[in-house]
Amino acid sequence: MATRLKRTLWQRLRRLAVFAVLLVLVGPFVLILPLNLVQPFTTTVILRRSAQRLLEGKRPVYPRRDVVSRDEISPNLRRAVLASEDDRFYLHNGFDFEEIENALERAKRGRRLRGASTITQQVAKNLFLWEGRSYVRKGLEAWLTVVLELCLSKDRILDLYLNLAEWGDGVFGAEMAARTHFKKAAKSLSRDEAARLAAVLPSPRKWSPKGSIASRRASGIVVRMRYPAPKPEDLVKR
Repeated sequence: MATRLKRTLWQRLRRLAVFAVLLVLVGPFVLILPLNLVQPFTTTVILRRSAQRLLEGKRPVYPRRDVVSRDEISPNLRRAVLASEDDRFYLHNGFDFEEIENALERAKRGRRLRGASTITQQVAKNLFLWEGRSYVRKGLEAWLTVVLELCLSKDRILDLYLNLAEWGDGVFGAEMAARTHFKKAAKSLSRDEAARLAAVLPSPRKWSPKGSIASRRASGIVVRMRYPAPKPEDLVKR
């Protein structure tokens, strides 16, 4: 009797394990493929911020966000974000190993270890994952990054990023960022304004696009914005 119970328990655990593996492998495709046509209704970051705002008594509880199309976002902002966050975005497949090597080399020279997350990795994290540095979370982030790159075009991934990025306390997406900080639509952002918004992405709830840190960081971003983001065809021409 005991042997039969153990066998039944083992079979159930094995089925559960198979189901969990299939869920992890197939589930992301089910969630990500529709993003070719629709914008995600919400993200884990937005839900987390909503909970924080509720506990802090802030209003509105749900952060402000206004999704817009690619044509309604200034090319200046697209270029500024790439220059600031992931200038090799069009050259890698979700993981920038060259930037990872550079970050490790800087750390060996005694400088603080900077993250080398690509825009695709940030989309994966912002859409689906929780905060933290556990191996489980990093593993899920890596797999979601692979699926995003397989299912979506580079331009679509950037569209998603611009519409879900955090740009202040309760401010998400390029349109709401432009209206909150510069009182204009995202499509009307100047080069300097775009650079300032991109400059605060590493710490949007602490830094203001009009503050001293943004001014210092934006000056370097504007310099990089003078040149288009490199693409594979540019390497072929060389």
